[in-house]
Amino acid sequence: MATQISPCSSSSTTFPPSSLNQDTFSSAKFFNFSTKSSSSRWVFKIHSRINPKNQFELKSSNGYPLNAISLQDGAAEMPLAKELVSREQAESNLSVTIVGASGDLAKKKIFPALFALFYEDCLPQNFTIFGYARTKMTDEELREMISRTLTCRIDKRENCGDKMEEFLGRCFYHSGQYNSEEHFAELDSKLKQKEGGKVSNRLFYLSIPPDIFVDVVRCASGKASSKNGWTRVIVEKPFGRDAESSGELTRSLKQYLAEDQIFRIDHYLGKELVENLSVLRFSNLVFEPLWSRNYIRNVQFIFSEDFGTEGRGGYFDNYGIIRDIMQNHLLQILALFAMETPVTLDAEDIRNEKVKVLRSMRQLRLEDVVIGQYKGHSKGGKTHLGYTEDPTVPNDSLTPTFAAAALFIDNARWDGVPFLMKAGKALNTRRAEIRVQFRHVPGNLYKRNFGTDLDKATNELVLRVQPDEAIYLKINNKIPGLGMRLDRSDLNLLYSTRYSKEIPDAYERLLLDAIEGERRLFIRSDELDAAWSIFTPLLKELEAKKIAPELYPYGSRGPVGAHYLAANYNVRWGDLAGDD
Repeated sequence: MATQISPCSSSSTTFPPSSLNQDTFSSAKFFNFSTKSSSSRWVFKIHSRINPKNQFELKSSNGYPLNAISLQDGAAEMPLAKELVSREQAESNLSVTIVGASGDLAKKKIFPALFALFYEDCLPQNFTIFGYARTKMTDEELREMISRTLTCRIDKRENCGDKMEEFLGRCFYHSGQYNSEEHFAELDSKLKQKEGGKVSNRLFYLSIPPDIFVDVVRCASGKASSKNGWTRVIVEKPFGRDAESSGELTRSLKQYLAEDQIFRIDHYLGKELVENLSVLRFSNLVFEPLWSRNYIRNVQFIFSEDFGTEGRGGYFDNYGIIRDIMQNHLLQILALFAMETPVTLDAEDIRNEKVKVLRSMRQLRLEDVVIGQYKGHSKGGKTHLGYTEDPTVPNDSLTPTFAAAALFIDNARWDGVPFLMKAGKALNTRRAEIRVQFRHVPGNLYKRNFGTDLDKATNELVLRVQPDEAIYLKINNKIPGLGMRLDRSDLNLLYSTRYSKEIPDAYERLLLDAIEGERRLFIRSDELDAAWSIFTPLLKELEAKKIAPELYPYGSRGPVGAHYLAANYNVRWGDLAGDD
């Protein structure tokens, strides 16, 4: 039987335990990289991940696959498959409780993601959504609050109003304290009433500060966990401030939950281009042989925002850009990029390979890092406040709003290759991307056509995660004409042009995975330990020595020191080349 994937699922655990061959990527599709020159056209076909259709995966009540059944036309199993799924859904109920339901994350991301899943028919027949927070609110007030952020798919707008009304009718609210077992017992009574005696599967989403995680988990596990189905808890970052606090948080959570009940969410792992990274590498022969120190000169992970903290300074000042972005988002993408081929696409096999990468990485040294902090700047008649001018930030704060770092993986594949990270707020643009710069061509016959700037003669693969998702490969090309002039051109896959379907939000994919029990895109406790071990010594040294960040103007490209850091490794930041 061919490999099968759920229609609403971003991932699957039903792949055969064999090596990763072309069947493993049956959900991938050819697309064309292309560039035009005069009337000529280059076409370069590779595999890319798409959302599979006409297939689904039958799951048991604990979220694991019972079997995989194809719904292709003429499949004999179709009536039986539908009957089994319908029977399972009719006999069970999914209850999603969003703890911290009155907060911005819940309003702007979690409720809209759940509605999107409902709109795409990805939720079970029987489901209930509860908001839980200290704020006093009625069911109708909750529905009014979240209705302002619900939207229907751009490419599907049929029955939008009816779908919203039906979804809001499944949403309820319970007010209570986060450390009150009595209030969680009251929530349990309401959940049981809505579940109507069916098998109860319960998912708790902790959209709350980390200092109250343990109180909520203690109360929920003791008073509101399922007695006849599964109970899972999604935990939002930050997962501590360093190795010690993270380890203590993990130990505290495990007093009440098993590891396979804890889903540590990093929403960047649910981004479409991050999901596509393994498909691009492992299902395209043209890339995998090049994926090593032999051909890759450096890899860059770049994250920039064109706005500052603006009212969130109180939260941000306690963590800073290194903890907020680099230690989790960018490091997780790095681990996916650099890992060896997993045995299968099973969650544990992939996470095992990621842990190997993280454990092979050197601890960061102070000399391999540049930190910065944005200052006030006026441009175009508009004045932007500096970080310490934010009323929620202390005037003498040394918290970095920008950081650049050079990391190294000490293994056979990546020995000596610099992995450069750069993340910052209040920069000149908003972007998140992976840039792979390949080595110079040995004995390049055309190097004189590029002058002294050999960087322009090297190939570069770029995966733009946001905005305007794209994959493009920079190649050298002859400019049409009688002379021999060379130009660097892009073989470009722009998602908005190639795929008409709207790209799901990362929270949709991750919520669906948690409901289905798929852990591939969630962080395991030993992954977390390995990640913190890389950054904790540096963070302690920065704070102990009170290292002052280099100031940079709001809306600029960041501190000058970042350019010197890259130059130490004979690297130029790819996002500053000006030819994107």
